[in-house]
Amino acid sequence: MNEESGGEEGAVSSDDGSARMLRGIARHEGVLDGPRSPLLKNPDDCGLAYENVWFPAQDGVPLEAWYIPREGSDKLIVVNHPRWFNRYGLPAHREPWRSAGAATGNDFEVDLLPDYRILHDAGYHVLTYDERNSGHSGAANGGVNSGGRFEARDVLGSLAYVRARPDLKDMTIGLFSRCQGANASIFAMAEHPGLFQGVRCMVAAQPLSVGVLLQRVLERLGLSDRLEELDREIKAVAGFALADLSPVEAAKRVTVPTFLYQVHDDALTRPGDVQAVFDNIPADKELHWIHGTTRRWDGYLYFQREPRRVLDWLAARMG
Repeated sequence: MNEESGGEEGAVSSDDGSARMLRGIARHEGVLDGPRSPLLKNPDDCGLAYENVWFPAQDGVPLEAWYIPREGSDKLIVVNHPRWFNRYGLPAHREPWRSAGAATGNDFEVDLLPDYRILHDAGYHVLTYDERNSGHSGAANGGVNSGGRFEARDVLGSLAYVRARPDLKDMTIGLFSRCQGANASIFAMAEHPGLFQGVRCMVAAQPLSVGVLLQRVLERLGLSDRLEELDREIKAVAGFALADLSPVEAAKRVTVPTFLYQVHDDALTRPGDVQAVFDNIPADKELHWIHGTTRRWDGYLYFQREPRRVLDWLAARMG
């Protein structure tokens, strides 16, 4: 095995000192997950009664979840999370997640529990789960993080669980999907549109093309001309090309009303990427830009800081 080439045809050749860096980017910022983030809190911490539940993804991977009931309601929001996160959020105020986000200002905690409190108080049951390779859910696919491709099976598993559970099967369903979770919902809808019958709407927070994120990483490192090499390394590691890890084309098959929001000047992506996803959605849709920050994590906290726009949008479509 050629250690310098990574031992696989098509991987980056070691013609300069940046080759090793490109391999590291491919594995740790591209398609392989680092250390799982811990669940530092649970719904008790914001005064919510809940059940610990689990269900299989479409392909059988066990997914751990919280079900937060809302007495007297017949409306349910199914919530998933961004990459590196879990259903609690991300302890980016702690190492190693703090150092990982420091270069772009994303070195503070994202606690998603207030989101569930807001949804509950607005009249919704909440089901929120750890995606595969995250939180307490099962490991799968060799640890490969697929930008939503494999994770689409988790979305389908959550819907199957709702429809099989007697006290939930007749609920009005909405989705609240973030980043990789938004990608996963879009891919799942494109691949299995019939399984989304009865889903009233989706809130999609900051969907993202992995290739755009990695291009921004390369720019910060002065390696902006090396994306093709990085693409080959991603393919050698995971079997996916960067073009496969974008939700833009799949968005053409979104079947439900969709509210997208995104930090406009996000240091980890470009506004044109989310605009392209939005433009391709054929359903009823709305796009909201968050201004005044370059920190992606501020986008994940947007709902709990300014919930009214999203709540009004949900109420109009959840009936």
